[in-house]
Amino acid sequence: MDLEQLRYPIGKFTAPQEVTDRQLDDAINILEIFPAQLKELTGNLGPETLDTPYRPEGWTIRQVIHHIADSHHNSYIRFKWALSEENPVIKAYDEKAWAEIGDYQISPVSWSIKHIQIVHHKLVYLLRMLKDEQWARTFRHPETDEESDLKENALRYAWHSMHHYTHIKKALERMRA
Repeated sequence: MDLEQLRYPIGKFTAPQEVTDRQLDDAINILEIFPAQLKELTGNLGPETLDTPYRPEGWTIRQVIHHIADSHHNSYIRFKWALSEENPVIKAYDEKAWAEIGDYQISPVSWSIKHIQIVHHKLVYLLRMLKDEQWARTFRHPETDEESDLKENALRYAWHSMHHYTHIKKALERMRA
């Protein structure tokens, strides 16, 4: 299997020109069920498995789980900024540097799984109550100056959930083979 397939097992995120109600509903449903799926997939893994990279030169499964928690926490904050400020410039962060901080190496994944559960409960609750004009609110990324609306961000984080879920699932399948 080539490195690109290992890095992007479900493909890269591509935002549609226009997000349909069905796509948005599907994304919110993914965000709702993802924490339970992740917990079921990883809840009983031992340290040796958790500390195995999901691909050559990639993060360990432990680092991926901690990354998901931090990334989705940041995404939730981005939704809140866009809802409370006019087209704010979000705060970017260096996810690779965060993954090298000691807590990603040794802290229990159960903490991040619980964090993901809570953030997703709050996020799904928020998203299900948004009105059409709120979905159209935007934020800008400081490094690219790209503007994203909240519909696109919901789809991006549903993709992000399944992207990393598939990283872990495929890594576990390769370990068992």
